Amino acid sequence: MIQTFSSTIRRKEMDAVLTCMVDEKIGPGELNTRLIQTVKDFTGCDGAVAFRSPAIAFSYVLKALDLEKGTAIMISALAPYWQYSTIIECGYKPLILDVIEETGLVTAEIVQKGISEGGRLLLLHETMGIVPEIEKIVALGIPVIEDISQSVGAVVPEDFEAAEETTNPAAKKKVNRKAGSFGLFTIMGLEEFDTITGGGGAVVMAPQRREWIVLKKYTDVAPRTDILPDINSALAYIQLKEFSRNEQARKALFAIFQRTLMSGKNKTFNRAPDDGSTIWSFPVVLNGSVKDVKQYAGKKEIEIQPAYEDSVIAHLEELEAANYKVAKALNLRTVLFPLYPRIGSEAASKISKVLTTLP
Repeated sequence: MIQTFSSTIRRKEMDAVLTCMVDEKIGPGELNTRLIQTVKDFTGCDGAVAFRSPAIAFSYVLKALDLEKGTAIMISALAPYWQYSTIIECGYKPLILDVIEETGLVTAEIVQKGISEGGRLLLLHETMGIVPEIEKIVALGIPVIEDISQSVGAVVPEDFEAAEETTNPAAKKKVNRKAGSFGLFTIMGLEEFDTITGGGGAVVMAPQRREWIVLKKYTDVAPRTDILPDINSALAYIQLKEFSRNEQARKALFAIFQRTLMSGKNKTFNRAPDDGSTIWSFPVVLNGSVKDVKQYAGKKEIEIQPAYEDSVIAHLEELEAANYKVAKALNLRTVLFPLYPRIGSEAASKISKVLTTLP
């Protein structure tokens, strides 16, 4: 059976973890520090801290923001459920936003509607590795916290003038700005199925110096039980160092599966070409029955899973979920097919054939 998810852990990752165990230094220490430096080098952020879970990470962001209790925080209906539960546990109010069918993401228009309903902060999950219209969203003037757990490494092209005084459009050049550099703070999950995994945990980044100074006041006095242990940091550190190689393999597989899927009646989400998105998995929005597709794939020894089984919409009561029509439909119709670096050519060929012939 070809599993939907499989670890990208290779010998380098295993050696790093085993070294931690042999040295008997598994708590927060040197490798946590090394992970943070690598994150800073990779993302260009001013400062970062690695915590034991995304929920703990977000709680420190909320401390740094010092929002009034009861403030409405906007999240996508397809965001991971920990966002919803953490907002409530920290004394705030989740304001759920619907998405668009083409990407499964919120848009500036949707966020604007949320602001008119009282939303004062946006926790933006860049689902499936796809970056939303982030510049338009930031331009609304609302504070944004990016969640790049699935989109780390993605970029957003921007125009800039070659010289300040130039008025010639032809003189403008392109520069790539990385996902995670737009918000006041950024969360990068290190959970089991995140793009970069440490077997658990999350990194909070402050792209700019001003926000880092505020965040650091709280993280400097954080108890050790909140900080990511070295044994998890070791795995995440090597995963980040190996990101380019793993992403290259994922993109090659995605291109094959996407071409194959186009010949059938089902589809995947729209995404930016080249480096504009990260390949997290292979989502398929089905035109037919999920049950039939799952049985069909299972007979071909391919495991598929619901794409949003641990999302906000999946945990809502039926009556409330009905308020988010697009998200509800995508939750019911979207599945994930296997896509990870360790898939061999034989398995990739088998998946492609199934994608072509889906009922």
